Amino acid sequence: MKIKRFSPKQKRVMRWWAPGSPDERYDAIICDGAVRSGKTLCMGLSFVCWAMSSFRNQQFAFCGKSVVSLRRNLLQELTGTLGELGFHCREKRSENLLLIRKGNRENRFYLMGGKDEGSAAFIQGVTLAGVLLDEVALMPRSFVEQAIARCSVTGSRLWFNCNPEGPQHWFYQEWILKAESRSALYLHFTMEDNPSLSARIRQRYRSSYSGAFYRRFILGEWTAAKGLIYDFFDPARDAQPVPEGEMEEYAVSVDYGTANPCSFGLWGLREGVWYRVKEYYYASRQTGVQLTDQEYAEALDRLCAGKEIRCVAVDPSAASFITTLRQAGYRVIKANNDVLSGIRITADLLKQGRLVICDTCADCLREITLYRWSEESMGRDAPHKDNDHAMDDMRYFAATVAEDPRRGSSGAFCSVSRRA
Repeated sequence: MKIKRFSPKQKRVMRWWAPGSPDERYDAIICDGAVRSGKTLCMGLSFVCWAMSSFRNQQFAFCGKSVVSLRRNLLQELTGTLGELGFHCREKRSENLLLIRKGNRENRFYLMGGKDEGSAAFIQGVTLAGVLLDEVALMPRSFVEQAIARCSVTGSRLWFNCNPEGPQHWFYQEWILKAESRSALYLHFTMEDNPSLSARIRQRYRSSYSGAFYRRFILGEWTAAKGLIYDFFDPARDAQPVPEGEMEEYAVSVDYGTANPCSFGLWGLREGVWYRVKEYYYASRQTGVQLTDQEYAEALDRLCAGKEIRCVAVDPSAASFITTLRQAGYRVIKANNDVLSGIRITADLLKQGRLVICDTCADCLREITLYRWSEESMGRDAPHKDNDHAMDDMRYFAATVAEDPRRGSSGAFCSVSRRA
């Protein structure tokens, strides 16, 4: 990457800690706002430049939702840019440690993931001179507060960035609304603050979101999710006939249920678009009869009759059914079950036309008109737990297979014509 230019707001982030800066008095910086607004890289560069100019032989931390996402979202671009600026970066992957040196100064930067409440234990005991929390709104409060508590070196500072969530989110309530009393510089970013984005790319991002996601990720607002989740989708307009002829390949998504409905979706790939061509939906409470795992496996055989199936993405909690399908010869992958991330991915793929629901899939089309945000989720975004079974299997497919074409593909396929 060749550094071109920074916007005025990015330059303020780069310089806020420097001697003589009007913002030097702050102990922390918070940057929130729209996606692709240019806050992540400039924060990373500023954090390292501050650390290297202020300390030597000290310990710092880069924190993300996971170490994998941290490497992908921040470090890959950051280390390349630091190299262009004359810094020497050496990563010890087995230790999740990044050593950064310039001249006769070297500091240690640990990479830490805050995926759940148990993650706080991994940061206990370490003494830090500073921490950068990337996408802090996605981390549990216990992890964030433990990271802050570890910054006990004289002169230590805190760095936070995130995209907005709901207005009752603890970070918004405790840090953004109280930024001045916490001695934190708060800067709000929009896509216009990123000079590397063209007008065409900005428009592409604007067209990729709607409803609460548009207000959060494009306008950068901390807003509550209300109403229909896929409010942009009109079955009468957007459902399509099944394309004629065979597809390039097939895959299946499964939301398993015994007392609750069980939903399978058969998806076919054609020229980069996944079509939901057929489905199976069984509600035992309506029939009065619960089916066994073996009977569900036979229903899946009938759904896929004669097709070679690349993979079956299944709710990871359905352990017994996963075992049954594997014994039957299916290539099963446990689905990504991050609900909010999966909904965002599904909405994005539907709006891009990379995910299409065919008019043969009545239950999926019925549920999508009813699938809405819960108003009883205690300030946390969550879908209403009703009319969500085809929606869950579609979300599993979008987040596990459609978004990552490599998942479930090993160059071989499982044929299910044996019981058809």
